[in-house]
Formats: sequence, structure tokens, C-alpha cells
Amino acid sequence: MKKQSLANTLKSGLIAATMTFTATTAVVTETQAQQVKNVVLVHGAFADGSGYRNLYTELTKKGYNVTVVQNPLSSLEADVAATKYAIDRQDGPVILAGHSWGGVVITEAGNHPKVAGLVYIAALQPDKGESGLKWIQTAPPAPENGITAPDENGIVYFEKSKYHAGFAADIPKEQADFMYASQGTFYAAAFATPVTNAAWRTKPSFGIVATEDKAIVPEIQRNMYKRANTKITEIKGSHVVFISQPAKVAAVIIDAAKSVSK
Repeated sequence: MKKQSLANTLKSGLIAATMTFTATTAVVTETQAQQVKNVVLVHGAFADGSGYRNLYTELTKKGYNVTVVQNPLSSLEADVAATKYAIDRQDGPVILAGHSWGGVVITEAGNHPKVAGLVYIAALQPDKGESGLKWIQTAPPAPENGITAPDENGIVYFEKSKYHAGFAADIPKEQADFMYASQGTFYAAAFATPVTNAAWRTKPSFGIVATEDKAIVPEIQRNMYKRANTKITEIKGSHVVFISQPAKVAAVIIDAAKSVSK
């Protein structure tokens, strides 16, 4: 009787342990399979965060928690700090996306431990020791490009007469005029500041080439993305492709979120 009781006890214990292990494994598997639902968006130079409204709407409709960084554009360090503060506030892993100059920012800020993947939207993607200026000089500018020389305060702007054609040709002129009026004060020194640690070397990266871009010509975008082994999606659009083609840009961000969640 004692032997049978001992056998039953061991059997019951084994069953209980197996059930506990199975339940624990299921929780772990579910956690690993959980989709990344936080997206942090970083704007570029000659713009501000309000331009992300259409993309914000597309992503939130799909259930994503979206935060738009209002980076000061005063220095690379200041923009990275503002981005990291936004990432700190997220309740889990993050897809970090940047447009134009914002690509330099996410390359540095993307080293934050909560960042699971990077999305470059017609953006600069430098390596350690490289600046955004270094890459923008690797191909002749488009005739429509209107980036001015630094003023007496060291600030560069996008010229008003060229803003629509050179920056935002595929959105209504009235909308482009508002973007011009609300562009940030971008300090030229930031553009020449090199990256110290490129996050794309250790984290998955996805890049959107805006095929009609006149601010950062597509050739530069393709060359950067290929060098970094970034997954490339080409979308017909101007430099503000995230405004004119928000659904297509959102699809790339969602693909990135799903990819890093597997």
C-alpha cells in the first residue's frame, strides 16, 4: 500500500510539474510573440511634428500607440535627448522612425534598450564617425533644392520660393505653405556633428526611398540603405512621402513591428 501511495504521489507531482511548465512556457511564448505596439516618430529639419498627423492617424487606426517627438533641432545631442525622453515613457518595446535629419537622430537614439527596430523615412542613415552633411554631399543636389546658407545665428532654412517644389511637391501648396511657416530653426552645426554609435549595426532597420525626392535625392537614400543592409521599400513620393502616402509608410512601420515581434 505504501509503495502504491508513493507511486501515486510521484505521479501526481509529475503531472502538476508538467502542467506548471506547460503554462509557464505558454506565457513566455505569448510574450515573445506579442506585437510591438509603440511607435515613436522623429521629424526632420525644415519641418515640425505636425507633419506626422496623417501617419499618426493611419497607425492609431491599426491599434498602435504613437508618440511624436518635437525635437528642438538645436544640436544632435539635444534631439537625441528629446527622443530618448519620449522612448523612456513607453510601456514596452518601440519602433523608432525618423524622417530626413531625423534619421541621424534615430541612428544615435536607437541604442536605447527599448528600441526594437528602426525605420528610415527618406532619411539619412550615417555610420559611426559620419555626419548627415557627409552623406548629403555625396551626390549633386536637385535644382529644386532650396537649403540656404547659415544665417548670422548659424541657422539654415529651406527657401520659401522652392519649398513646395523642392520639399513637398505632391501635397497641396497651401499645406506646403503652412509647413514652411512652421519649420523649425535648424542649426547648421548639428548637421555636421558625427554619430558616435550607429544603432542600425545591432538592430533591424527598414528604409523608405521616396522616389521623387528633391531634398535628399533617391540615389543617396539607396546608397545609405544598401550599405547598412537595410530592408528597402520604394514609394513614389516627394521628400514628405509620409504626408502624401501615409498608408504606404504606415505599412512599412507595421511590417517592421511585426518582423521584430517574431
